[in-house]
Amino acid sequence: MMVQDELIKRCIAGETNAQEKLYKLISRRMMGVCMRYASSRDEAEDILQDGFIKLFDKMTDFRGEGSFEGWARRIFVNTALDYCRKQKQARMAEDVEEVQHLIPSSDNIQSDMNAEELMKVLQQLPTGYRTVFNLYAIEGYSHKEIAEQLNITESTSKSQFMRAKNFLKEILQTQNLI
Repeated sequence: MMVQDELIKRCIAGETNAQEKLYKLISRRMMGVCMRYASSRDEAEDILQDGFIKLFDKMTDFRGEGSFEGWARRIFVNTALDYCRKQKQARMAEDVEEVQHLIPSSDNIQSDMNAEELMKVLQQLPTGYRTVFNLYAIEGYSHKEIAEQLNITESTSKSQFMRAKNFLKEILQTQNLI
């Protein structure tokens, strides 16, 4: 922990070699975050770059309350959401009642997929579905928090999540993965 604290202090001081070390330390995990929100590796790399710019600009805001990686992860999630907003891809507009019939009766999807295969399947989701799915199922946000983040209604968040699950199930069945 002291090594990381020292590295953070050096980054705040603007030491480029410390910033490079921090990049090497967390870039792989943060790229995983970016890949979940992006449609392609190129988009994920753009989000990653923007995220590190924001991270280094906001280093002085880190107060040491909680883990640095958790704090950094939030910056990358928010950067990915900003990217989606800028691309105007997060268009979501149906209420949960309109999609109730789409919910499969069994949501037990079991597979021997590795992380790379799962990432490819997630990237096939339309951006709105993928964004809500990631925020709810992976990042652990509530539908209320998602609604506030994306400026949508809570019921829209729920419907997008249900549609994402249905869409994922269809993809997995089509590709004979379940």
